[in-house]
Amino acid sequence: MAPPGNPSEIAREALRQLALRRVPPTPEHYRTLYNEIAGLTAEDEPVPEAFLRTLARQLPRDSTERLRLARAFDQAVAARDDAAARDALAQYFAALGRETQPAWNELIAQLLRQWEARHAGWTTARKRESLERVLSAADPNTLYSRLQSLIRSWSQTPAEASPTAAGTEAITATAAADDSPATLVAPRLLAAGEAGELVDALRELLSRTLKEVVPASLAEQPELVREAATLAERIDAAASLEQLRQFGELLRRFALKLEMAAGDAAEVRSGLLNLLRLLLANIDELVLDDQWLHGQVEVLRQVIDKPTNLRLIDDAERRLKEVIYKQSQLKHNLSEAQQTIKAMIAGFVDQLAQFAETTGSYHDTIGQCAQKIAAARDITEIGHVLDEVMRETRNIQQRAASSRNELLAAQQRVQQAEARIAALQAELDEASRLVSHDPLTGALNRRGLEEMFDKEAARAARRQSSLCIALLDLDNFKKLNDTYGHQSGDDALVHLARVVRENLRPQDSVARYGGEEFILLYPDTELTEAATALTRLQRALTTTFFLADNKKVFITFSAGVTRWVPGEPLEHAVARADAAMYRAKQSGKNRVEIAAS
Repeated sequence: MAPPGNPSEIAREALRQLALRRVPPTPEHYRTLYNEIAGLTAEDEPVPEAFLRTLARQLPRDSTERLRLARAFDQAVAARDDAAARDALAQYFAALGRETQPAWNELIAQLLRQWEARHAGWTTARKRESLERVLSAADPNTLYSRLQSLIRSWSQTPAEASPTAAGTEAITATAAADDSPATLVAPRLLAAGEAGELVDALRELLSRTLKEVVPASLAEQPELVREAATLAERIDAAASLEQLRQFGELLRRFALKLEMAAGDAAEVRSGLLNLLRLLLANIDELVLDDQWLHGQVEVLRQVIDKPTNLRLIDDAERRLKEVIYKQSQLKHNLSEAQQTIKAMIAGFVDQLAQFAETTGSYHDTIGQCAQKIAAARDITEIGHVLDEVMRETRNIQQRAASSRNELLAAQQRVQQAEARIAALQAELDEASRLVSHDPLTGALNRRGLEEMFDKEAARAARRQSSLCIALLDLDNFKKLNDTYGHQSGDDALVHLARVVRENLRPQDSVARYGGEEFILLYPDTELTEAATALTRLQRALTTTFFLADNKKVFITFSAGVTRWVPGEPLEHAVARADAAMYRAKQSGKNRVEIAAS
């Protein structure tokens, strides 16, 4: 007899077999008999859908491959396809077996080697900035790949030529054959007298470091300062090379204490910054209606969100002082106008009270007159009562007219005060808005750039038009500062910003991004057109001389430009433009490089 094929018949037969075999009717026994009648094995037994959905939610999706396989499993569960679900789950577990953990130890070792190596065009500050951008990745796999790319870019950069010390057993010295840092002469052995002089010089250098350099950075660590002074005195008193060698362990311990002190200071600084962030967040929530405070809060937030920079802090302090002074004057006038309104409201309440008192007296007088009229026996008595009624009516009429005039005058004064308050509030908001502009160059600052980018990006997405972003950096800016002073450097930035504004279209925007870097927004502009506009800007800058100490100085800039990809944040586009700008600098400066989107 063939097994029944209809699920209803299989279920009916399973119940009949339970009764015939006198087996307890438990779910397990029913499932066993059902599979036996249907001809199903344990592998063919369907898995409960609730279990599959729970399993699908628990699957890790922390990589692209895992996400793809987990989605395939989700689709199979949603379609109730057990075979497809088994296949997808098997592929997922097979992929887990194939995955290998990233070699973080080797990667970190490579990072340290490349960090310490000297690369042309890669200063320590630039390396730190690039590394901080890479470390912003939240996904470990993404972080690993970005670190690999960063290390690869460093390793592919030519190394800077620098003098090297040779000789491991004998004391050696090197001397340059000419002014070129790349030209070195072979090391020579030092004579015994010269070796002694070198040891004395090194001992003096170490002692001066412990006495002068170390205390300068340990103002809040008096115990370490005293220990450094004691160590320096013992080094000065050493009479032989063997005694100097004995200080190696003491120096190592002292260096460890310095490292721990630096770590504690960094933690304290980080804790203070976190407290300031919490305070700013609280202020933001408490003053939602006071738009004039948002500018100051945003400036402080920009300072604490960036690496500590003394020039950035000084710049923010100067801008805040200017805005706070102006806002304090406006706030004083605003408070006076508000006090005027309060006084007017109090006067209005007094007028209402007096009017209510007058009308109450009039009501009582009319009541008394009504009683007199009712009690009058002849017309002559009524005449006197009517005279009194007319007199009281005229009084209340005059009082009402006077109150009306006073209320109209108060209303006019209130309207004038409200207009004054609105004007002062607008001035306060405008003063806060000025915080979104760089006070030195007049260009937008980071806050203004973000607001303008949000506006232009929304317009570009709505119109499906092109938006290009360029990052330009003044060439040889450090050399200009060192040669002519920081004031000339600031004047050069002002000169560059003025030339840029004169050559931009009305719809274009320029913002100071930091230091000598500027961001340009080109709406409704294709990538090649933006590059052409930057080249024209370079020519315009070269035709306009800049004077430093009454000397004509030729200043240029290097730039990178990219097209904004709809939906991406500003930082991603700026990173591409930044990489293109550095390629332009490495290619000879005063160039424009295009970065693919």
